[in-house]
Amino acid sequence: MKKNSLLACLAVASALLFNHASFAQAPRLEFPAASPACTIKQRVGLTDIEIVYSRPSAKDREIFGNVVPFGSVWRTGANNATKITLSTPAKLNGTDVAAGAYALYTIPGESEWIIILNKGVGKSGTQYDEKEDVVRFKATPVHLSDTSIETFTIEFNHIRDESAILNLVWEKTVVPIKIELDLTTKLLPQIDAAMSAEGGNKPYFQAAAFYYDHGQDLKKAREWVDAAVKQREAYYIVHLKAKILAKLGEKDDAIAAAKRSSELAKEAKDSAYVKLNDDLISSLK
Repeated sequence: MKKNSLLACLAVASALLFNHASFAQAPRLEFPAASPACTIKQRVGLTDIEIVYSRPSAKDREIFGNVVPFGSVWRTGANNATKITLSTPAKLNGTDVAAGAYALYTIPGESEWIIILNKGVGKSGTQYDEKEDVVRFKATPVHLSDTSIETFTIEFNHIRDESAILNLVWEKTVVPIKIELDLTTKLLPQIDAAMSAEGGNKPYFQAAAFYYDHGQDLKKAREWVDAAVKQREAYYIVHLKAKILAKLGEKDDAIAAAKRSSELAKEAKDSAYVKLNDDLISSLK
């Protein structure tokens, strides 16, 4: 009897060991995601913007008004709600948004979308809570008549020092969101402090270019670009000087600077700057 019990225990133990070994040896499989994750980062001026989202594909389905119903909250992608992070305050379609991380929800419509920034970062896209909304604003969709985008895409375009366009794109719909940043207020005091500090190695060219591009004091810009030319007579620096002089109304000096810039550009074999100088000279005659 004892012998039979011992044999039974050994049989059970062997079975358990066999099952454990079989389970341990099973290969780990990784399957492709139906809606792959994507992270995009874009620096606009001095602001870092990061977007984390999942990208579903159309797969011969009608998307807006069908798979994604009009008038209902959408996670703006798949899986978790899309996450957008701003390193500085910004305006999105004219609406003030503080720096921080937000869940990006949308309510698609045939002629108007509602864009929602929500506190529910990291939640499943189906766990939307309206009480956690931070801001809502409207956007106007644009219809693509000659092409269809298979996979949902978020992209940046029209990037400038103080603005960019964030596009939500899928199927035949593009929803543009304008991002505006207050770069000038932030950077001007820093430029003035750097340029008035003791010592050399100052960013004369960059400071002059910023003042010219952003409609600031052109007399200061001229002083700084002259200092930059003294440090290094590069064709692109002399071209900036020509533009500043032209904007100050000093046409003859601007033409002379443009011609000198062209001479230097030809030596450097940069035909693009030769063309820029020719265009500037033509506009002053």
